[in-house]
Amino acid sequence: MNETNQNMAIALLLGVIFIYIVLASQFESFVHPLTIMLTLPLALVGGVVGLFLTNNTMAMGALIGIVLLMGLVTKNAILLIDRAIVHVRDHGMTPFAAIVTAGPERLRPILMTSAAMVLGMLPTAVSHGEGSEFRAPMAIAVIGGVVSSTLLSLIVVPVFYLAIENFKHWLPKTAAKVRAFLPGGRGRPSVASNEAASSAE
Repeated sequence: MNETNQNMAIALLLGVIFIYIVLASQFESFVHPLTIMLTLPLALVGGVVGLFLTNNTMAMGALIGIVLLMGLVTKNAILLIDRAIVHVRDHGMTPFAAIVTAGPERLRPILMTSAAMVLGMLPTAVSHGEGSEFRAPMAIAVIGGVVSSTLLSLIVVPVFYLAIENFKHWLPKTAAKVRAFLPGGRGRPSVASNEAASSAE
């Protein structure tokens, strides 16, 4: 059992790493994939709560469902963030206006794809046939994770996106102010300039 849990932990870690690599290559950014991958812990919460409410344990089937969630739930944030980036890049919108516009535009695709996943897994989750003790926890984990990530990502992901964009604009300004007060900066004269002024006098 310990060996199985270790192998599943490694599989989960590799899944997260590969998701980040793919997102970073597609978005050509190291920051926006982090915003999208914020949905992973949101999905994990829903999967665990779903298993708890249905009185299921974290058996092998449930663990496989958790690993499946890592690839499924990022699609909500991808739809939202990609639309916001397009608005900023092509239409010159501010990040706030872009994410506010992208939300209503992508709400229907997000809800449709999430509903399709939930309804597709529902027969497996409620099945009582042979082998259901393995498949049902997997489906329940997927359903719980998809529901929680869909509801929470519509709130958390835009907030985190705006926080990242504000930080990206705040960091260069802060760095410029810090450089201005360092020796040789514009904020105060450097030692070399003081010596040159003294020699001129």
